[in-house]
Amino acid sequence: MQFREGRIGRIFVLQLEEGERLPEAVETFAREQGLMEGMVIYVGGAQDGSRLVVGPEAGRGDAIIPLVHTLSGIQEVLGVGTLFPNEAGDPVLHLHAAAGREGGATVGCSRAGVDVWLVGEVIILEVVGAAALRRRDPKSGFTLLNLG
Repeated sequence: MQFREGRIGRIFVLQLEEGERLPEAVETFAREQGLMEGMVIYVGGAQDGSRLVVGPEAGRGDAIIPLVHTLSGIQEVLGVGTLFPNEAGDPVLHLHAAAGREGGATVGCSRAGVDVWLVGEVIILEVVGAAALRRRDPKSGFTLLNLG
């Protein structure tokens, strides 16, 4: 385990509008506000056709191939994630969400694109001083959080 200590800075409340997309909407807002590190909470709806990454096709091998699930129908969504800059200095949101409709649920990463239905409520707690960075991991090909 690695760790860094930070403190809470600004707190933002966002109302995303219908058709805005996660993670892009939060990353754009963060860039405009100079917000590089934070914790993100999302509550709202997802439009039919939104997509979540729901796991790899198989365990670790030469290449990790993501499974992408397309949501069917308008769904209720809640999510929690982290926001840290990549090596280029751009804030990158890593948000996992649970989406459900009529008793069925799907859980996955929002990076494939979740389109807001009606309204999306977002709370961002800025983390100050942690100095964390997302770096490309050559083994997995993913951009992972790095505290080193």
